[in-house]
Amino acid sequence: MTALARANRFLAPKILQIAHFASKQGIAAAGNLLYGLLCLRMLPVADYAKFAVLFGYMGSITVLLDVGVAGTLAPLVGEQIANLPLIANYVASIRQIILRLYAVVAPLAIFGFVFLVRKQQWGAAIVAQMLTVLLVSAWFARVSSSYGAVLILRRDRSRYYRIQILASLGALGLLLILWLLHWMNLYVAVLLNVGQVIFLGTSYYRRARQLLGVKGHAIAQQRKAIIRLAMPNAPSAIFYATQGQVTLMLITLFGHTASSVAGVGALARLGQILAFVAQMNPILIEPFFAKLEAGRLKRTYLAAAGIVVACSAAYAGLAFAFPEAFLWVLGPKYSQLRLEVSLVILGSAMHYVAGVMWAIHSSRRFVYWWSNVAQIVLTLLVQAVLIWRMDLSTVRNVLLFNIISGIVTMLVTAAVGVYGFTYGPQKLEHIPA
Repeated sequence: MTALARANRFLAPKILQIAHFASKQGIAAAGNLLYGLLCLRMLPVADYAKFAVLFGYMGSITVLLDVGVAGTLAPLVGEQIANLPLIANYVASIRQIILRLYAVVAPLAIFGFVFLVRKQQWGAAIVAQMLTVLLVSAWFARVSSSYGAVLILRRDRSRYYRIQILASLGALGLLLILWLLHWMNLYVAVLLNVGQVIFLGTSYYRRARQLLGVKGHAIAQQRKAIIRLAMPNAPSAIFYATQGQVTLMLITLFGHTASSVAGVGALARLGQILAFVAQMNPILIEPFFAKLEAGRLKRTYLAAAGIVVACSAAYAGLAFAFPEAFLWVLGPKYSQLRLEVSLVILGSAMHYVAGVMWAIHSSRRFVYWWSNVAQIVLTLLVQAVLIWRMDLSTVRNVLLFNIISGIVTMLVTAAVGVYGFTYGPQKLEHIPA
């Protein structure tokens, strides 16, 4: 077989998978992005500030309700994807762990949210409604993540994408209908978003049960295996539960006006462009590298890293060269954020690069206690200095804060890759099926 034929044999199925992802997942992502941008344009600045804080905080709580637990399913099952009882038992064990996490995280989330918004003068009734939405949405988001992983593992990507498309376009269609009927307001925007999350969770749950066909049982040995694999990443996951929304949280704490909060929330919508591409991490990149032969790992890793860095740099450069294109997307209410829009794109590009590398490291069990400790300690030290020295009541300074934090993340992530290739992955004891 010629080199060209071997390359074609290797690349053709990968290109088809990426094209399938882009066409299917692209529709869902486009629907979600358009939904958020329409809410951004339709809602008054004060209402959009509430919308942004609510769902930004929900993203953090969703991470805390998982701490990497659902992501252990693929590496623990490995090549035994035909062993349905094994998968069902792992899913049941994951569900039990997450249920216990919810009992601990929910009360802390309530306290944290009340503290976060205490200066916004939204009133007790509004805050109570937001907390109800937060707790319900966060739970169903975790259900979606846990059972959606089964569809990916069992290679039922068509149904996985179809459910996302129905949820995305359904919420978008209802939003447009209600807007045409002049019924559009903050409550409509929030409840449609909540309905989408609930639909995703219940649909993935039902399909996963059909695919497995057997009822799983939580097993102590499997719980231990899940916790052991997830624990090295748990401190980092808890840390990133706040870091993922650090700009919005800082401006909510230190900002003096609702327009500042809404501005950061509006800019965060542009980060969803890369968030769409980042969805390839668990769906395509992590499973691919998990099954890759050891002899091809380093070469493929370096090639993937080079491509991701080059594309991310080009995207950030485009934002600095033509910020008007991104400002047009946000609408006239946010046209003054000229430099800020370039900064937010740069920050999201940096975090995207680190996210891709982290997904590859996780798939090969390049997960170590020292890396998470170094990440957390170094980032907190840098951020403590920045909080001490910077005026974080402005949108621009909050975004600079995020970029400097991202540099630390990229450096530690690169160090993990070097260490993993030098000393090998984390060792696991044999876990019986």
